[in-house]
Amino acid sequence: MKKIQMVDLKSQYEKIKDTVNASIQEVLDTNTYINGPEVQKFQKNLEEYLGVKHVIPCANGTDALQIAMMGLGLKPGDEVVTADFTFAATVETIALLQLTPVLVDVDMYNMNIDIDALRKAITPKTKAIIPVHLFGRATNMEAIMHIANEHNLLVIEDNAQAIGANCKFSDGSKRKAGTIGHVGATSFFPSKNLGCYGDGGAIFTNDDALAHTLRGIANHGMYERYHHDVVGVNSRLDSIQAAVLNVKLPMLDQYGKARQDAARKYSLAFEGHKNIVAPTICDICDCHVFHQYTLRIIDADRNGLMQHLLDKGIPCAIYYPIPLHLQKAYLDVRYKEEDFPVTNQLVKEVLSLPMHTELDDEQIKFITDSVLEFLG
Repeated sequence: MKKIQMVDLKSQYEKIKDTVNASIQEVLDTNTYINGPEVQKFQKNLEEYLGVKHVIPCANGTDALQIAMMGLGLKPGDEVVTADFTFAATVETIALLQLTPVLVDVDMYNMNIDIDALRKAITPKTKAIIPVHLFGRATNMEAIMHIANEHNLLVIEDNAQAIGANCKFSDGSKRKAGTIGHVGATSFFPSKNLGCYGDGGAIFTNDDALAHTLRGIANHGMYERYHHDVVGVNSRLDSIQAAVLNVKLPMLDQYGKARQDAARKYSLAFEGHKNIVAPTICDICDCHVFHQYTLRIIDADRNGLMQHLLDKGIPCAIYYPIPLHLQKAYLDVRYKEEDFPVTNQLVKEVLSLPMHTELDDEQIKFITDSVLEFLG
């Protein structure tokens, strides 16, 4: 059996090696390393794939969130509501801009922001919501946009983990995650479903004026060379990374299907086990593209299982072991433990198994057998 990887980028690269190398070589031959033709090509390709008017490439996913908030004109002290159970980049950008983060609990079923908790967190100072499409599962954007419209709030989608996922609406329509709010942000970190071979990110919007503002902010506040019209940052997707992404973007749906197929095999093996809550798989809407395959281990030794798997050469991880409201950087007297019952439970139960496009049946069987061997 081939060695099991948490994310097998090498095997994925081997399948597209010639095309990727040729694409990178073209950048090297033309010496267009910054804002070259490959970046413009990727921008247009991603706009077409997502069905969005404007894609603004940038240096990484964290920058994408920061630039999005800067472009929306949020002011120090404005409250921004987001989920407590996610990676710190979401809240750190809020704090970095001297906005006021308001962390709320998540839903036990999908691990995304809890709609009732979101509604209760809104105050006269609330100006924006940042829903996170966690682990590749699209959150309930229909409900979130309803709340936002009701309270005149801005919505910034953190789509770092769910590019390619579809959000389904009650009228039967679908839209890509990241394209529904006022602005969306994503990451092309190598392990993402659409990953480059370094750092990269992008911002999405259908608002023409906002797109113009965002482009300037990402380029030192310039629209004309050496004319700085707004306060900006230096955040650009380099041409070599765009060259890689142009090769991989046409394969994104295929990659998503491979992840869904692996997830389906995992969940079938765990079906009915009293100590395992596996993620549900929707066969009709592609609402989950499985950036991570995350179990909940209930009434059993989660940490012991993790060590058992590691001892057998099976990588696994806990995403995330500490809630954001308990992180030293974001402690706040406003937060009460009773406000986060689901998050506080999840951090004790979650365990993510290997998930990538190259998992084969032999590996999946070895992983699932090993889990069941420990849990009985």
